[in-house]
Amino acid sequence: MGFGVTELIIILVIVLVLFGAKRLKNVGSDLGSAVKGFRTSMKDEETKPQENIEKSESNVIEGEATKVKEEDKV
Repeated sequence: MGFGVTELIIILVIVLVLFGAKRLKNVGSDLGSAVKGFRTSMKDEETKPQENIEKSESNVIEGEATKVKEEDKV
């Protein structure tokens, strides 16, 4: 139950008539820039967890040190 070539051409013609070629070009460029932004953010997220792990490890060590100091006071 897939679409054949003729059905896709008919859908494309209907979309062109409804929206016009200029508007479709703008939609295509907007979609392309959105995909590019998504890929960039995914690459940024891959590098951030490693930095966050290093920061959280230093916070845990500092947190443990303050607990030890509070226990020494009691």
